[in-house]
Amino acid sequence: MKLSSSSFTDGQEIPGDFAFCIADPDHHVCLGSNRNPQLAWSDAPAGTQSLAVICHDPDVPRQGDDVNQEDRTVPASLARVDFFHWVLFDLPASLDEIGEGEFSSDVTPRGKPGPHAPHDARQGINDYTSWFAGDNDMRGDYYGYDGPCPPWNDEIVHRYVYTVFALDVAKLDVEGKVTGQQVRAAMHGHILAQASLTGTYTLNPALK
Repeated sequence: MKLSSSSFTDGQEIPGDFAFCIADPDHHVCLGSNRNPQLAWSDAPAGTQSLAVICHDPDVPRQGDDVNQEDRTVPASLARVDFFHWVLFDLPASLDEIGEGEFSSDVTPRGKPGPHAPHDARQGINDYTSWFAGDNDMRGDYYGYDGPCPPWNDEIVHRYVYTVFALDVAKLDVEGKVTGQQVRAAMHGHILAQASLTGTYTLNPALK
């Protein structure tokens, strides 16, 4: 199975158009265009009944004490965990492309609605749901795609892994407000093939 994108190059920096935050010289960051990138795939195996797309960042600090704090950095040695940016599933097997901006074209405070999505698919909540849980202006259920916004003081460049999965079931056995971890678990034993692209992103001017 093959995956490609006209929006970014595998292994290279993701353009700011596809990010939740972009660098700002006066305030460190400001909100970005937050468009989902174009993705196209081919060679799904025989027996594919549906497709899923997950975007995750494996480089998010396990502890947030130093995140976005003046005169401090998030050390490269800090333990890292997965942060889900997009959880899309039940796409029809006949589909072979997602258009740029088709699922997201801006930042939506308190989150975009879900779980229903274009192509009669479903989307889970991404991890901005938990990240903004304590923010009165931003908290809510963040369905669908919300792009990169790594700590502006992180010592490492973050990676964003976009993966398409070919599944042997037409509908995943999950309901309601589901997370990336729950969708991963539901796909277990049903994945016929998968393909990934990885983009990078940083808001730390020292790493540019």
